[in-house]
Amino acid sequence: MTITTSEETAARALRALADGSSSVRLRAALAVGTTPDPRFVDALVERSAVEPEFFVRDMLTWALTRHPASLTLPRLLDAVRSPRAQARSQALHTLSKIGDRRAWPAVTRELLTDADDDVARSAWRAAVLLVPEGEESALAVVLSTQLGRGARETQLSLSRALVALGEAMVPSVRAAAAGPDPLVRAHALATELLLRDPDTGFEFAIEQAKRVVALGPAGEAGQ
Repeated sequence: MTITTSEETAARALRALADGSSSVRLRAALAVGTTPDPRFVDALVERSAVEPEFFVRDMLTWALTRHPASLTLPRLLDAVRSPRAQARSQALHTLSKIGDRRAWPAVTRELLTDADDDVARSAWRAAVLLVPEGEESALAVVLSTQLGRGARETQLSLSRALVALGEAMVPSVRAAAAGPDPLVRAHALATELLLRDPDTGFEFAIEQAKRVVALGPAGEAGQ
């Protein structure tokens, strides 16, 4: 069988995606995205699941967005169910970049509450971009269960997701702010402050919220 020049080029690109050099992998992902080809989709999704370098993963995501959603969505929807955390996280991240709301049912409660922070953050970002009109409040209820979770980066990511839902987030966040856990209460108060005053930085908001939790109304009056 004669191997065409096109097939040889595709084979080289696919090999390069797994090269030991990150710069070679980056150039390969750029080339694949520049000249989309259905033969690349599986390899791009598979490589995203294991690629160690952030900037290469970002290029892999871009390359996937250059391919038709009819080809990429089925592969990515499979990947969000992977036992590998990075596969789930990257698939969700790519789905948020594609922005096709047909992917919404795949952003499950299990992913929104995933034990891996990277997966959860990716799920939060995807959810607020893909949520259908009218389902924002239900999404806010689930997201609010994660208030107080993790380090500052994770808390900031959740606050941004909730703020992106606008007023729909207020009832569930206020309910969390009235709960017994001081970490959850502070995070909830800070999140509502960010909704009311978007120019407030997260660090300032969380410190002010901690003051209110610690001192009660006196702390609020002292702001």
